[in-house]
This record gives sequence, structure tokens and C-alpha cells, in this order.
Amino acid sequence: MGTSKFLKIVLAHAGVALTLLFSLIIFANPLFAAKSSGKDHPTEAQVESSQFGVLDDGTQVEAYTLHNAHGASAKIITYGATLTELWIPDRSGKTHDVVLGYDNLKSYIGGRTWFGATVGRVANRIGGGKFTVDGKEYSVERNDGPNSLHGGSIGLSHVVWKAQPAREHGVNGVRFSYTSKDGEGGYPGTLNVEVLYQLTDANELKIEYSATTDKTTPVNLTNHSYFNLDGAPDVLKYLVTINASHYTPVDATLIPTGEILPVTESPLDLTSPKVIGARISELKLTHGYDHNYVLNDSSAKLKKAARVEGASSGIMMEVWTTEPAVQFYTGNFLDGTLIGKRGVVYGKNAALCLETQHFPDAVNHPNFPSILLQPGKRFHSETIYKFFAQ
Repeated sequence: MGTSKFLKIVLAHAGVALTLLFSLIIFANPLFAAKSSGKDHPTEAQVESSQFGVLDDGTQVEAYTLHNAHGASAKIITYGATLTELWIPDRSGKTHDVVLGYDNLKSYIGGRTWFGATVGRVANRIGGGKFTVDGKEYSVERNDGPNSLHGGSIGLSHVVWKAQPAREHGVNGVRFSYTSKDGEGGYPGTLNVEVLYQLTDANELKIEYSATTDKTTPVNLTNHSYFNLDGAPDVLKYLVTINASHYTPVDATLIPTGEILPVTESPLDLTSPKVIGARISELKLTHGYDHNYVLNDSSAKLKKAARVEGASSGIMMEVWTTEPAVQFYTGNFLDGTLIGKRGVVYGKNAALCLETQHFPDAVNHPNFPSILLQPGKRFHSETIYKFFAQ
């Protein structure tokens, strides 16, 4: 064999080797994987675990990532049983992270935005930070002016949960559990709470809540994810529909007056698709949408509560729930001072929340559906965030 022919063979093999090495490097890159098309690169449904960070006292915070067979994924950490990432494919198959959050544990600790957190024991507000159960008055932390908000600074959002992969009805998920001791946060009774996250192959993020107690105590649990379906600076061009003809008006401190009023002929009428920014400036008291909508179907069955359509990605989201209400919030108090994942600045109206729930301050309004959980009974609710692209 001649020298020149030998060199050609060696160079050809070296070229193939370099090509394979380059391909391995590219496809191992997490950034590339995050932007890959779920249609082009299907994966098997699975659950992965990793370390997300360590608290000052040495407690480890773990992250669990759910993958479905079509390229969608969800990451939840044990701190606050918090949803930190939710990657959903758009009309072209490119995935988008559709929830706000942070890249590191430090930013989540003690935060008042509740990005993606499991909120409780009582989500939303308790007027005056007081309520009475069985003739005894209880006081809880006033962390929102004169009121208590989202369970206070030591609520379920700010503790480390236990987590275990779970597979139910053929769907992979992660079950989070936490025991809130009697008196924690000022609440009566030892409350055992579980939250099950699942990601189906239909691009549904299912969240199932359950709780038991040894003393009568108020319970109102929700997830506080902020959704941005396009990656645009704000959500004002989104279309939103909420299946609610009534809402609960509030006073100057955002505590319900006890009335249940129709939304007719007001900016709050979202019974048919409306552009979020069309009349948002008329909502002076709340600086935008921050209202509890009373769903037309108030039963405990699973029903569609809302629908959101992004402005450019083609991604749409439906919210299904067993709860009687949903709080619609448009990130009115995000002010550009928070730096989120991948260095993104979160300004006003950067995202929207649809927090499925019982009514705010229900424990102080006998005419509202009760949130009191009795010993021997089980609290149970389910919410589904279902995504489409067209």
C-alpha cells in the first residue's frame, strides 16, 4: 500500500472519530437538550433525582425531574415542594420553560413571591391574622399588612418536605410529604400533608393534595406557579377565559367583604376569551388582576376552571380542578428587581397565576364554603394544568 493511500485511510477514520466525539459533546449539553424538539427526540417517561442545594443548617434539598414520552419535563424541589421548571413543547416542537423561578436555592429561601411553591396551611389571606375554631381564638403571623398571607413565613412553602418517586395509574410522579406540628405557624392540630406531582404523556401536570389532622384546623392548599407561555416580557397580550360569573370583592387590605357579586359589565368578566391587557388599567385597587373567581361549577368534581392562550408560541393551558374557586393574579408587584432563571429580569405582569383554592378568609366567613378539616376526615383536592400547542 502506498504512503499517500495509507494517509488517506488514517485521515478518513480520524474524521469519523472527531465527528462522533463532536456529536457526543453537543447532545450531552443540557442547554441543547432543553431546546430540543420533543417530536424529534422522544424519551421514555422517567423520574430523575439530583441535589439542588444545602440549607445553612446542612439540610440537603433535592430536585426531582419528571419526563414524559413527548419531550415535556417538570422539576420539583423538596424545599416548599416547589415547581421550579416546566418545559412544554410549542407548535414547532421546541420546548419552553413556562414557569418563573430561580436557578439556585438561596433565592427561594424566605422569598415573598412563592414562585411555584406549595402554599398552606391556608393559602391566600386571613383577615387580621385571626380566626376562631371550637370557641377558641387563634392568631397567626401577620405578614401582609394587618393580614396573614399564604401561611406565613414558616408555612408549607418554607420547609423541606420528604419526597419519594411514585407510580400511580401508569403515570410516574413524585410524592411529597410533610408533618406540620400542632401550633406550627399558630395553627391548631398536627397536620399530615401529602402532595403528588405527575406529568402525563398528554402534557398534563397533575397535582393532588391530601391532608389529615388530629384537631379541627383550617386547610386551604394550592400551587403558586407563575406562568409565561411565550418567554415574552409580559403576558398582557394573552387571551384568558375563566368559567366564573361571580367573584368575591375585597376591601382596601384585600380581605373579602363577604359579598359574592357578578362580574357582568366589568373588567373582571372573563367568561369569554379576553385580552389580559385590554382593561387591566381599570383595576386600581389591586393594581391589576388579583381576584378570587367563584367557579360556576362549585362541586368537588374535576371541572375546567380556566384557559390561557399565549401570544406567539402557540402554547395554550387549561386549568382543571376540584376546588370551588381560582385566584387570578397577573404579577402586579413584580418590579424588575428580581433576577430569575437564566438571568431573566422579572418585571410587572411578567407572568400570571391561576391558584385553585377555597375562598380567601373563608375561616372568618360562614357563608363561604368551609375550609375546616375535622379529625377523622381527609382533605383532598386535585388540579391539572393541561398544555396544548397549535
